[in-house]
Amino acid sequence: MGAGGSMAELWELEAGALSGLIARREVSPVEVMRAVLARIDAVNGEVNAIVALRDRETLMGAARIAEAMPAEGWLHGVPVAIKDLIEVKGIRSTSGSPLMKDHVPAVDDGLARRLRAAGAIVIGKTNVPAFGLGSHTVNKVYGATRNPYDLSRSAGGSSGGAAAALATRMLPVADGSDMMGSLRNPAAWNNVYGFRPTAGLVPGEPRDSVIQHRLSTNGPMGRSVADMERLLETLSDGAYRAGSGKAPARPRIGWLGDWGGAYTMEDGILAQAEAALAAMEGLGWAVEPVAPPYPAAALWESWTILRQFAVAMSLGPYWRDEAAQAQLPPQARWEITHGFARKGAEVEWAAETRLAWLEAARALFARYDAVVLPATQVWPFPVGDRWPERIGGREMDTYHRWMEVVVPASLGGLPALALPAGFGAQGLPAGVQMIGAPGADAMLMALGRAYHDATGWPARRLPAL
Repeated sequence: MGAGGSMAELWELEAGALSGLIARREVSPVEVMRAVLARIDAVNGEVNAIVALRDRETLMGAARIAEAMPAEGWLHGVPVAIKDLIEVKGIRSTSGSPLMKDHVPAVDDGLARRLRAAGAIVIGKTNVPAFGLGSHTVNKVYGATRNPYDLSRSAGGSSGGAAAALATRMLPVADGSDMMGSLRNPAAWNNVYGFRPTAGLVPGEPRDSVIQHRLSTNGPMGRSVADMERLLETLSDGAYRAGSGKAPARPRIGWLGDWGGAYTMEDGILAQAEAALAAMEGLGWAVEPVAPPYPAAALWESWTILRQFAVAMSLGPYWRDEAAQAQLPPQARWEITHGFARKGAEVEWAAETRLAWLEAARALFARYDAVVLPATQVWPFPVGDRWPERIGGREMDTYHRWMEVVVPASLGGLPALALPAGFGAQGLPAGVQMIGAPGADAMLMALGRAYHDATGWPARRLPAL
């Protein structure tokens, strides 16, 4: 390979380090592509994180072209795989559904265009649950993505493929998306970082509904906060500037715990989150418990109504076709049937409740720079299960109630940084979400950089693979 090091070192590197080596011509895109494809060959068969992988000769040809061309972006010559909810020109883009198993787009979605403009070589897709519904990456097109830290467990979702590919070093950086914790859940379960930006910072896709633009967003994932910042700059088309944020001299952090008992947690989840808080206190941050700032039941009801309505609008065309309807997963059927049954007054109430929560959040962030919650309510569950149907003695009344802890940030369109929080007694990863006021993305990233420098979890404990 030359002065940059061995092939193994290449696939272990983060995106920023690879970018620097390529820019200085210490390594070539051809060497990087060869190393990444060898790593995928070695481990993807066990975790099933990367799907629709392009032909090897095509990819090596793209790397040779990148080698011959001057660099035009920070990702020049860096291999990436894009989440399979995004349309990518010339690559099978299925959204994890048999209804789209043969769909090959003729044009790129905006996110794919921005990644290509930054110089990235798109090698394939990362796996998702059908239509991104449910925090468990399994579908009838590609099957399940397994947790690299325990192959019998779920990798989370819907960005489960992206998170598992990062954890196993098959990708140096990855895009994800987050409607109901789809970045935060898999980041926690794979010992990596994820960032849900303030709603609107990253442009939505033209096919998204107005409500989806408010509730869902694309965002970056990585093994370092620095990589996520650079990727967010790319995904936001420059609206975010990497490294622009500064942390307060002594950040004030509010600990929301289980939201006054509203969010049932499996044993050990809160303790693991508190260990992350102890690391924050070790940095000199002021951490204190805070009472729930808004009724959890109202947040859940508002969120459920708006999400049902958004999904029904998005997937409605499939519902109206009898043959297509039969192929929809149970999660989609549940959302659509309830969404179409909602009355205008219910949607109006939900929207008003969302605004009331935003007002309460503004008051909260007048007292705290950020607040912290666990990123999940459970540890990674068996990969063969549909979803957790109970937490302790409490039955989950919907397919996604076990992820209720992510709703406050999602409903408010608030920025949320998913941070690794170490490992529990069974050796499984956990995480926390640090939530800020609207527009506080750069400040959260600055806090994240300090936390990463102090803890370094992604490099401290690698998967056995």
